[in-house]
Amino acid sequence: MKKAFLIITITLSMMSSLKAQQQAATLIIYNANIVTLDDAKPTAEAVAIANDKIIAIGNTNEILKLKTPSSKVIDAKGRTVIPGLFDSHLHVIRAGRFYNTELRWDGVKTLKRALQMLKEQAARTPKGQWVRVVGGWNEYQFAEKRLPTLAEINKATGDVPTFVLYLYGTAYLNKAGIAALNINGSTPNPPGGLIQKDADGQPTGLLVAEPSAFILYSTLAKLPELTPAEKTNSTKLFMSEMNRLGVTGVMDAGGGFQNFPDDYKITDSLFKLGQLTVRLPYYLFAQKAGNELQDYKKWISMVDIDHQHGEEAETEYFVQGGGENLVASGGDFENFLKPRPDLSPAMEKQLKDVITVLVKNRWPFRLHATYNESISRFLNVIEEVNKENPIDGLPWLFDHAETVSDENLKRIKALNGGISIQHRMAYQGENFVARYGTEAARNTPPIRKMLDAGIKVGAGTDGTRVASYNPWLALHWLVTGKTIGGKVFTLNENKLDRITALKLYTQGSASLINLDKDRGTIKAGYLADLAVLSDNYLKVDEEQIKDIHSLLTVLDGEVVYGDGDYKSIAPALPKAIPAWSPVNYYGGYQYK
Repeated sequence: MKKAFLIITITLSMMSSLKAQQQAATLIIYNANIVTLDDAKPTAEAVAIANDKIIAIGNTNEILKLKTPSSKVIDAKGRTVIPGLFDSHLHVIRAGRFYNTELRWDGVKTLKRALQMLKEQAARTPKGQWVRVVGGWNEYQFAEKRLPTLAEINKATGDVPTFVLYLYGTAYLNKAGIAALNINGSTPNPPGGLIQKDADGQPTGLLVAEPSAFILYSTLAKLPELTPAEKTNSTKLFMSEMNRLGVTGVMDAGGGFQNFPDDYKITDSLFKLGQLTVRLPYYLFAQKAGNELQDYKKWISMVDIDHQHGEEAETEYFVQGGGENLVASGGDFENFLKPRPDLSPAMEKQLKDVITVLVKNRWPFRLHATYNESISRFLNVIEEVNKENPIDGLPWLFDHAETVSDENLKRIKALNGGISIQHRMAYQGENFVARYGTEAARNTPPIRKMLDAGIKVGAGTDGTRVASYNPWLALHWLVTGKTIGGKVFTLNENKLDRITALKLYTQGSASLINLDKDRGTIKAGYLADLAVLSDNYLKVDEEQIKDIHSLLTVLDGEVVYGDGDYKSIAPALPKAIPAWSPVNYYGGYQYK
């Protein structure tokens, strides 16, 4: 029996090798430490690619035999190669439109440096434009372990209007920003928000989400936008920044003030030109309270969700479904500086109407859900809909699920739902502990329980307005259970080993929308999306995981990003426009 099995195995291996040899390898990467994420063959030295597919993996000598005169051959010089990362929740379309306007504090090590950057950018920002810091940081990353004061922000920025967003809790406006927005002592507070005023009744510059983030979203939406040409350049540079971090796929979760179809024209154009450098299935996010059902009916009539992409659409870009916001009455923002919001009694009826329409039209959906109390009510609705209109394999998922209970995990599994988790606790762990206590934070979110329950789980960042878009910070959090300030709050059993964490960021994300059969693994027949890393992810000290980036990123078998030894074989990046863009001076994620 063993002999027969051996003969079959050898025969299949020979057939696979023969098939590979019959295809011309367009790209070969050799002398590599390949982490395949294929349990049957977890490591390899080399990979051969034909156009957009992997055709063979093996040792260097085997794979180099597939070389032809036209093959591009790359020496990895012993570096680690992984499948391209797939962020299951990132607002990349919205972020791309604004990337060139933003001064990023992601990764900045000291408040002193952050304020110096603010001062430098204010000096170069022209009249009529703003300095803006929009998420991706908190006080615990700074050596000083404190937030900036309004006095410090005003001193650094002077008469240049400035907006600084801190999580989804508060935002700082300098004096020039208050004046530019015509905010004064008579300006009323918006619903769910507070314009802080001093003892004389004048605005201080602090905007507070109590607990709705609408005041933060809406204020940011009033700032000047870039021109279409600048937005195109901005989007290309942001996608390149994602490629620099090894990301080749993103599920875009819509976002506030991201209107369909108008705000999708830039990515629409780049897709038609073949210039998208990430795979980009995206969801449509309801924007106007009270009009959500009408919006989804309209969008369903506009988009044939089953026939959006043909053979020519190599880099995926299509409407994946509805969400993450389905109805405004279901918004439970994770402002852990404030008590948990109580959802409106009107939520159930509104949500049921929307989900019913989506399920009837076989539209996948996802739903922002921070708190278990909200998840219980959402599941009541989803179970009702399922009885009347069976979900029957339609992909659906919850986003975040920080405090989901064991009972609700069983209910999610029973409906074959998934969960997209993000490293929001790496940014808000200290705030969560201060409000709910250390014990409550131990399994927040309960990742190990999700996996043990057999639920599909994908990883992401929820960048860019709260957490950073850097996936390596999320992988560090998954492995260590630490906040970006170094606080450990997670039980050891809720931490993941490095391979499991990486699988969530590749295969797991793809599984949420049933795309895991051809990606997330370096294996013959799978999509040729991969990254050559700056460090050995499996062996570096856990604190060094945060600093990993890609030196070479391949999407669809084509090099889309290269640095160092590989810069000359990668597409050249344009300068950011307008010329005063912070990207020209600081880039994106900061390492000092």
